[in-house]
Amino acid sequence: MKRISILGSTGSIGVSTLDIVSRFPERFEIVGLAAGGNIDLLKEQIGRFRPSYVSVSEEAAALSLKGMDCHVLHGIEGAIAVATAPEADMVVSAIVGAAGLVPTVAAIKAGKEIALANKETLVMAGELVIREAREAGVNILPVDSEHSAIFQSIVGHNKDEIKRLILTASGGPFLNYPMEKLKGATPADALNHPNWQMGKKITVDSASLMNKGLEVIEARWLFDIPADRIDVHIHPQSIIHSMVEYIDGSVMAQMGIPDMRIPISYALSYPERLPVSLPSLNLLEIEKLTFMKPDHERFPCLNLAYNALMAGGTMTAVLNAANEIAVDAFLNGRIGFTEIPEIIDKVMSSHKNGAASHVDDILRADLWARGKAKEIIKGGNS
Repeated sequence: MKRISILGSTGSIGVSTLDIVSRFPERFEIVGLAAGGNIDLLKEQIGRFRPSYVSVSEEAAALSLKGMDCHVLHGIEGAIAVATAPEADMVVSAIVGAAGLVPTVAAIKAGKEIALANKETLVMAGELVIREAREAGVNILPVDSEHSAIFQSIVGHNKDEIKRLILTASGGPFLNYPMEKLKGATPADALNHPNWQMGKKITVDSASLMNKGLEVIEARWLFDIPADRIDVHIHPQSIIHSMVEYIDGSVMAQMGIPDMRIPISYALSYPERLPVSLPSLNLLEIEKLTFMKPDHERFPCLNLAYNALMAGGTMTAVLNAANEIAVDAFLNGRIGFTEIPEIIDKVMSSHKNGAASHVDDILRADLWARGKAKEIIKGGNS
């Protein structure tokens, strides 16, 4: 029996994780749930899975859970308590954004196995997090479909024989969108993803290809492969989830229908596989798989991510923070879609890069970048 805490239980990854848990009650038990503001869904999850620990973002929300048969906490301290619950064997890190960093690091230090869906943890603090995991003897198992695909494609192979990693990207809703119309694209346009059902922030990141840039940074740390050996290919069908090329010319690819329950179940059960009972991949029906180079004029966020990774230090934390603020401003109608990369570029250009030796270094850079991005947005709207 594997006992699990979930950070971000009411998000899309959290909901899919609980679906897997419900299918295999003899294998998994929920110890803790941490969520944001979707209290109605959280109450349903508490009633169904009976966790010992629950945490929400705000104290008022915690008070609304009074009387439930569990320890109710709130804020960052509550998320850390869920992540470090003594009974937990594994923590599914699925909080969206920078908020996932501190509780995930706490879970690592507490010796918990990590199923990582929160890519920002490695984007902001990859070197530090991998070092902490190594020192604690903790496995970090990828949940992102692309990183799970790479992980599955390197199992049993010699890492020294890897030539490059190839991350695939659907291209999102703007792959064939007229360039002259991108400036006026609305949040509804950006959220109309052709293949995946995800939260708003990650869907906008997919539309800008920042999501792929963040995944390049994550892959660099997860698999210890430098940036110049990590490529991105646009693959609109989202069937090949990523590939690994070896020095002899062989390419290993992981394929499957676009359903996050596949990589989630693999992370939960590794090294075994679970009979998840999802539809089979029908290649005869799909007929063809296509690939193309990313258009960097259409998707400037991808270059910004590579630049931040090459700069190192606190620059990746600044990239991530500026993107979070810009995406939020776009979703709330304060800036246009094409202003997202412009704001990120301005914040990065203003940043005095420094070492990312400690979590505090990263959090300071994150806070500075958020403030700078808000200042730029406010100045543009004044």
